[in-house]
Amino acid sequence: MRGPILLSHGSDSGPDATKVSVLAAHAEQRGWSTRRLDYREADRQGHAASVAPRLETLLQAIDAASAPPVLVGSSMGSFVSGLAARRRPVAGLFLLATPLAIPGVEEGFSHPAEAPCCFVHGWQDDICPPDPVYAHARDSRADLLMLDGDHRLADQLPAIVAAFDRFLAALEARA
Repeated sequence: MRGPILLSHGSDSGPDATKVSVLAAHAEQRGWSTRRLDYREADRQGHAASVAPRLETLLQAIDAASAPPVLVGSSMGSFVSGLAARRRPVAGLFLLATPLAIPGVEEGFSHPAEAPCCFVHGWQDDICPPDPVYAHARDSRADLLMLDGDHRLADQLPAIVAAFDRFLAALEARA
């Protein structure tokens, strides 16, 4: 087993969502262990109110992991993954459609510089506009893949899986 990967779905979604399911299956084929977290109960509280319980769930999963995990997140799952990575050691972050701020949440997105990070974002994302993510990736020197897609990136799965494969290969090479 290569190591643990914790996958966090977006709001109005679930642990069986397409992107996290496809990425989990790909990671497992490469020999990684995966766990898809379920935030649906927290999400019933609304966007801002769901952040704290989502974060607590993710921190507990990190603490229970056999080694520092790779965090994979989509949208709200990306936001919470960045917050968690500032509080616990992680092996890396692979983040899709990342909001850098959530209205009503005091803390904004950030991630630790020492953890490899790859952002994947859509040029047509009208929920999380691409310019702030582009600037954040540039300033933090994180990898960034911009795709011709919207917030869901549903039609970009092959490109996302290819980027994830490269990300995992780079982590494996570092080990």
